[in-house]
Amino acid sequence: MTEENPNPQNRDRVKLERFELALKASHEGIWDWRIGEREIYYSRRILEFMECGHQRAPNVFLPPHDSIHPDDLHSFNLALSQALQDGGPEVLSVDARVKTGGDVWRWLRIRGTVVRSREGRAYRIAGSMIDISRRKEAESQVEEERFLLRQLIDHIPVQVYFKDLESNFVMANQRMAEWLDLSSSSDLIGKHDHDFFDEDHWKPAAKDEQRIMDTGQPITGLLEHETRREGKETWVVTSKFPWRDRKGRIKGTFGVSSDVTSLVTAQREATSLAEQLQAKNEAYEEEVHLAREVQQALSSSGFPDISNTDSRVHFSTRYVPISGLAGDFFEVIQIRDDCVGILICDVMGHGVRAALIVAMLRGLLEKQRSQAADPGAFLHGLNDGLASILERAGATLFATAFYGLVDLSAGTLSYACAGHPGPIIDGADGIRQIAVERHQKGPGLGLIQGSSYPTTTLPLSDIRRVVLFTDGVLEAENHQGEPFFEKRLMEIVARNSSQSIESLLDGILSSVLDYSQDQHFDDDVCLMAIDVIPRNS
Repeated sequence: MTEENPNPQNRDRVKLERFELALKASHEGIWDWRIGEREIYYSRRILEFMECGHQRAPNVFLPPHDSIHPDDLHSFNLALSQALQDGGPEVLSVDARVKTGGDVWRWLRIRGTVVRSREGRAYRIAGSMIDISRRKEAESQVEEERFLLRQLIDHIPVQVYFKDLESNFVMANQRMAEWLDLSSSSDLIGKHDHDFFDEDHWKPAAKDEQRIMDTGQPITGLLEHETRREGKETWVVTSKFPWRDRKGRIKGTFGVSSDVTSLVTAQREATSLAEQLQAKNEAYEEEVHLAREVQQALSSSGFPDISNTDSRVHFSTRYVPISGLAGDFFEVIQIRDDCVGILICDVMGHGVRAALIVAMLRGLLEKQRSQAADPGAFLHGLNDGLASILERAGATLFATAFYGLVDLSAGTLSYACAGHPGPIIDGADGIRQIAVERHQKGPGLGLIQGSSYPTTTLPLSDIRRVVLFTDGVLEAENHQGEPFFEKRLMEIVARNSSQSIESLLDGILSSVLDYSQDQHFDDDVCLMAIDVIPRNS
């Protein structure tokens, strides 16, 4: 049975109840407020949201709005004042945190329809509320993650950007904006590379991006030369990738590039410097080659014919410098037809410095030729001359030397030694080494000015062969680090006593190389052998 004149308020409440039933499945609650009244109608669902009953439920629309979170109060008041304004919007829409009876803040989405009089004055608002706390919490988490990601992207020291299908910028980090001399990354949106770069850069870049979108294949580690419109040149290493949406459709490209201008500039400078150094080195090598030729020209290219009616002297040498300019040298000085001086010398060090000392000694040698018949006086003169030069130069260098005088008419071998390894004698007394006692030696040449060098004399009748050498032979080491030493050299001389001196010297070099750990010499090697051959043999 239907009432003929139902109460309007009851009729409205019935409609609200029906509406509430319709919204129940969506977990929304309804509310109804007649503007100007303190009371407000909340459905049971809203009371559950607010954790209170009808008596304690606050009318959130009445000032001072204590139940609205302070951070949301401005937006709430703005939406409410617009809804209450004459001729205002027909819908009230705002999200706000509302304090519940449990003294916690809960996010509510508040929506309402504004009912107005013919004059446009609002007199009633009714709508719905729903708890969106979980959604807001998720949104807040997503926003925080977005913020963190944006912080990361904006602060990493590389340029990051996204471009659309036409290669226009749609997003970029702050580093990219600063790279293009812009104040904000938003200034890049909608721009193209041709807005910043010459066509020598932007055309190949756009072509690469089109290929990436066509093939779906990235380009990584590409070195790009960027020329700005204002003429500035930069270099970057870029990697570009296809930009796809969640369904895999191409939306454009994105890329990461890093500034390598300083590295490329440094590499160019290094290349230029290397070219300059190469040119200087070639000039230096040419000079060294010339110096080597001069040094070789100064070496004895032939040996004098030293003989008399009773015997003659036969010479042979082997010379192995480890660099272009050597510090070892020998000299044969003819004094008479039957008398010859033999000098073997080893300068400290290698290369140009040692070669300079060799040149000095050769010059001093010419000055000392008048004393070549006296071994001790000859080395004394060389020492004083070299020591004087080195003292003036403030350099500490020295050379070891052995000088012997073969006099066929006197039948003697006289010698003096300046710290040099003593020669090996093959003769009537077997194989022995001379100039090994301390009293038979003086200091190295150039060390102490005024030093004396004692002269020792041996009969030639006891000597068949003399082998002179520098310490490059003795210092060769095997795998155990043991030097070659004189003992092994003497054994080789003994085993090859019947061989020619040429075969002997070749055998010494071969044996030393076989003994050496790395099959090479670590120091200059100079060998000289002398045979005293009787005429009747």
